[in-house]
Amino acid sequence: MNKLVFATNNLNKLKEVQLIIPEDIELLSLNDIGCFEDIPETQETIEGNAIQKAQYIKTNYGYDCFADDTGLEVDTLNGAPGVYSARYAGDQRNSEDNTKKLLKELKNKENRSAQFKTVIALIINNELQTFTGVCEGVITKIKLGKKGFGYDPIFKPNGYKDTFAQMDLSIKNKIGHRGKAVKKLIDFLNS
Repeated sequence: MNKLVFATNNLNKLKEVQLIIPEDIELLSLNDIGCFEDIPETQETIEGNAIQKAQYIKTNYGYDCFADDTGLEVDTLNGAPGVYSARYAGDQRNSEDNTKKLLKELKNKENRSAQFKTVIALIINNELQTFTGVCEGVITKIKLGKKGFGYDPIFKPNGYKDTFAQMDLSIKNKIGHRGKAVKKLIDFLNS
């Protein structure tokens, strides 16, 4: 059995990824390896933050690992909140505040096109690989649904009538940004 650390403190992300990762890979959380500090995320890009987090775990704990960073990129806001999605409304990283701020910013905007982008950085056998997943959609005018987390209640993927927060996790994992990036990760691990 291969052990791989997923460098996240976000239990929702952990749950999503655990449902996709094959059973022959033992997924360890930061909690499992005794990492309780905040891992720095000081880069200017989503990819940069994912790499920084993975390198932090490899350097400080020695495990093969992967980290992800995700951003919601809104067309009419020139890609904002993007790399700052988690702290869009401030350093308290409150999803409710972030969602309210985004809906306010888009209040009188016609173009509500957006995309979720996830980049996974994998360090295995001291080599770095990155995998990107994108899901295009629109920002709704109101929050819909109780599932999911973050911006899920206001993001409706193209071709679907429901927001991520209205969907079963199995559907979100198939079509969503993180699911797509994790699938590329798994394909690489299986190759």
